[in-house]
Amino acid sequence: MKLKTFKYGKYSYEYYLVEQDRKTVALTVQPSLNIILKCPIEYETEKIERFLKRKWLWLEKQVQYFKKYKKKIEKKEYISGESFLYLGRQYKLLVKQSRKEEVKLEKGRILLFTTKSISVSNKKLLDQWFEERTKKVFESRLKEMMEKFDYDFVPKLMIRKMSKRWGSCLSSKKIALNPFLIRASKDCIDYIIIHELCHIRYKNHDKNFFKFQESIIPNWKEVKEKLELRFL
Repeated sequence: MKLKTFKYGKYSYEYYLVEQDRKTVALTVQPSLNIILKCPIEYETEKIERFLKRKWLWLEKQVQYFKKYKKKIEKKEYISGESFLYLGRQYKLLVKQSRKEEVKLEKGRILLFTTKSISVSNKKLLDQWFEERTKKVFESRLKEMMEKFDYDFVPKLMIRKMSKRWGSCLSSKKIALNPFLIRASKDCIDYIIIHELCHIRYKNHDKNFFKFQESIIPNWKEVKEKLELRFL
């Protein structure tokens, strides 16, 4: 899978080119606004350009539609019935009045018990729950992934928001993970942790780095593609 750019007049689109053993070309736009173009292996660039030009109007309409859709779903009211992504799954929120405030994950639902009926309070409670779960899950996955390495230390884990990265190796003994990664499935979380742990040994994305990473997680390309297509 390769990231490409298609320009048409004043418009510019980034899309993922996926070469497969197939005879036709297929173009899709996902709700996440990822644009996927699947084509035969070693398909000519000129043919791809012509195909995209023919599909330009449809492509622009799809992008605009999902931009509106994305704004709509991102504007949460923290009321019963809304969905939240956690560890690769969508969970319905159920808000219940209670004498004490707490959040539980139960039978495919997020149960939010609150003493107040205002959404601001619900947001605070749910954000706190996500923060606690994120820290617990990340620490647990880091501990397990460390068993795959021969390092004689466990790097310090930091959780911080990053606009364009899932993770970062800050130093030889410190890594950072994006809290939004908690939305992804565990195999995707593990891949990012492994990727950053590999950077402790190899700072740059050179042949040695990728050889080392592949020795730890042979299917990293498939997991990376899953993360980019489903959870970006």
